[in-house]
Amino acid sequence: MSVLPSSGSATYMDSGNQNPDTFNTFFERWLVEQNQHLRELVAASRQQSSVDEQSLRCLVQRVLDHYEHYYKAKAKWGKQDVLAMLSPSWTSKFEDAFLWIGGWRPSIAFHLLYSKSGMQLEDQLDELIRGMGRGDLGDLSPTQLSRINELQTKTIREEKEISEKMAKHQESVADSSMVELSHLVSEMMRKGDEDGVDVEKDKVESAMESKEEGLKEILLRADDLRLRTLKTVIHILNPIQSVHFFIAAAELHLRIHEWGKQIDHKHHQPS
Repeated sequence: MSVLPSSGSATYMDSGNQNPDTFNTFFERWLVEQNQHLRELVAASRQQSSVDEQSLRCLVQRVLDHYEHYYKAKAKWGKQDVLAMLSPSWTSKFEDAFLWIGGWRPSIAFHLLYSKSGMQLEDQLDELIRGMGRGDLGDLSPTQLSRINELQTKTIREEKEISEKMAKHQESVADSSMVELSHLVSEMMRKGDEDGVDVEKDKVESAMESKEEGLKEILLRADDLRLRTLKTVIHILNPIQSVHFFIAAAELHLRIHEWGKQIDHKHHQPS
């Protein structure tokens, strides 16, 4: 019989239907919901013996849906302002320094998984010696480890492809058309030819829009890889292992966000 709370099951659906004016507002609500999910996940991990597997599966799916809701919202706002998604105002400068194309690097999922697995394995060594595992991330089977390794290799390959595509797109800022256009407009500005600058305005807007469209495509690919990686990791893990993985992911995200904001506040204080 399940003893898990269910009050948070529709929270993110409700907030999503309120149509927040900015992604910043949406993100702040999403963090509140992530905190709620973290409490439920921790409760489930502590009451493992009294929680049935189906209840765990429902909880895991609810948390996974919450992440998917985030990426759907991000895709929606990204179509309107991709530059804001790549240079977010809702994260701290510390978080910004570790961003990969507007979000977390997909391969980090594996570092997180192995770190938590190692911690839990060390914590239960005596029990494992007696043949009594806890069923958490310290009990990953050889088959699971093999599948995770295969996924990691595939993810790193895709990550590299997207990084290379981003690098190529960034280099296009200095292609011949951009250099020619920037020189033409600069010459007009030096001559005080405001009419000429206005005439070239359409070309400038077209060139900039083209660069933004390329960024939108790359961001969508990066976010798709992030979500697919998360879903596949969860598919490999069993329900209670997924609970522990989501706990580690939420704790890391929420604490780094909090610590980063504290650093920002400290740097903005008058000396």
